[in-house]
Amino acid sequence: MGPPDEEMTMSTDMELPERESMEFDVVIVGAGPAGLSAAIRLKQVNPDLTVVVLEKGAEVGAHILSGAVVDPIGIDRLIPGWREEADHPFKTEVTDDQFLFLGPAGSIRLPNMLMPPLMNNHGNYIVSLGNVCRWLGAHAEALGVEIYPGFAASEVLYNDQGAVIGVATGDMGIEKNGEPGPAYTRGMELLGKYVLISEGVRGSLAKQLIAKFDLSRESDVQKFGIGLKELWQVKPEHHKPGLVQHSFGWPLGMKTGGGSFLYHLEDNMVAVGFVVHLNYKNPYLYPFEEFQRFKTHPAIAKTFEGGKRLSYGARAITEGGYQSVPKLSFPGGALIGCSAGLVNVPRIKGSHNAVLSGMLAAEKIADAIAAGRANDEPIEIENEWRSTDIGKDLKRVRNVKPLWSKLGTALGVGLGGIDMWMNQLLGFSFFGTLKHGKTDAQSLEPAASHKPIAYPKPDGVLTFDRLSSVFLSNTNHEEDQPVHLKVKDMDLQKRSELDVYAGPSTRYCPAGVYEWVEKEGEQTFVINAQNCVHCKTCDIKDPNQNINWVPPQGGEGPVYPNM
Repeated sequence: MGPPDEEMTMSTDMELPERESMEFDVVIVGAGPAGLSAAIRLKQVNPDLTVVVLEKGAEVGAHILSGAVVDPIGIDRLIPGWREEADHPFKTEVTDDQFLFLGPAGSIRLPNMLMPPLMNNHGNYIVSLGNVCRWLGAHAEALGVEIYPGFAASEVLYNDQGAVIGVATGDMGIEKNGEPGPAYTRGMELLGKYVLISEGVRGSLAKQLIAKFDLSRESDVQKFGIGLKELWQVKPEHHKPGLVQHSFGWPLGMKTGGGSFLYHLEDNMVAVGFVVHLNYKNPYLYPFEEFQRFKTHPAIAKTFEGGKRLSYGARAITEGGYQSVPKLSFPGGALIGCSAGLVNVPRIKGSHNAVLSGMLAAEKIADAIAAGRANDEPIEIENEWRSTDIGKDLKRVRNVKPLWSKLGTALGVGLGGIDMWMNQLLGFSFFGTLKHGKTDAQSLEPAASHKPIAYPKPDGVLTFDRLSSVFLSNTNHEEDQPVHLKVKDMDLQKRSELDVYAGPSTRYCPAGVYEWVEKEGEQTFVINAQNCVHCKTCDIKDPNQNINWVPPQGGEGPVYPNM
């Protein structure tokens, strides 16, 4: 007989009702560009396949946030006749491409002729990626794909041989104490011959699978950035439909990587965003405040004079590139899209590779099922992606991020540009393939090595605070449920995160989730989980890897209308 607490856990588990299960040919986790493209391609190849897509957001597109300028290479192959559709979301083609280097008071425009051809955005489209996913979702459903929004996949299911056979959705109605409440509903098991994981950046199931099957054994460490975005409606005289403007430099120092984008969409809409590479060293750095400060630059602020901010959101971005992509296939399925880290960092684009990876995986899995296979490893996906347009796209830019990280903005960006030209013209790099070095968590240095940064107070017109920003993200979580941000060792959080690093969680989080509050003379770590916009930055940047992000109840989190 075990200890009392073990016995109670067992009896509680035994009292839970059995999960109901549903069987499909293919189960896809995540209704982003990769997952939906895979679903569509599966039904194109074989209409008789049964395909289900699980989406943790309240609706398709609710949790999707990106710049976004889309290279249509993937959509052209997936839906060749899309330009003839009246309701497609690709309304604004790029008409002007600008690159700026910002100083504290001025800017220098870099000549477009210096940019490698792959940096040219003409022929690309400025879009709301959330609306692209809604449109892809309609295409998938028209082909017979089942899409279940509001269901968060919380567990991977395995057979006796250790192969993935499906996923389970989280139980609903669990109360804060961990016990089933009056509205309790058991999760569902969705079983498939193959499972595709397209959760996006730093997905909770992808993390587990990478660890279980050691998928990153032959890869470099993964790197990340935090991207913050606002959508504005600006005055007509400040609007230039089709303008794409990127910048680097101020307000970040020359040793901190990052940059900005301004994308002019239709209807006087401008998307403005700021990316900070998460390998920054100074724990006092505050990415949200750097974003707000960026908007005050003379070259930027005039766009927003008399305008109105409509939306706000944030998410992590994979930045490791070619050398950091883990093994894509595992027994029973594969990683696709941002779960695999297929973002092209200098282009600030990943959706085209997400679509292409979904199509590649779909074709290989459809072939496997046609051959009578199930729950084995679709190794063809891993074996072939490097020879496709995905591999070619990522390989040409593989050294840009490590050069920037090692040498700083001025020298690193310059050498990165030269390296891209070498890859373009000669087909190889004199640098070979550079390593990234430390993880982003390991990059943070103790507070004693740095000075606090004084940030200006928001004016409520051009610059804002985090809580008013989170309000615009339409984020909602039921408060009477277990906190979905799991601190493994609270004593370590106090001893290290606060005492050594001065509480960087209170700054790197773009939604004000974390606070250190004095209670009865003691500093207490407070987690405002209801504010979480599911960016996963805490899971990445905590210096002790002491915070684990897991999905809350299905349907919760932000609801981005046009992001």
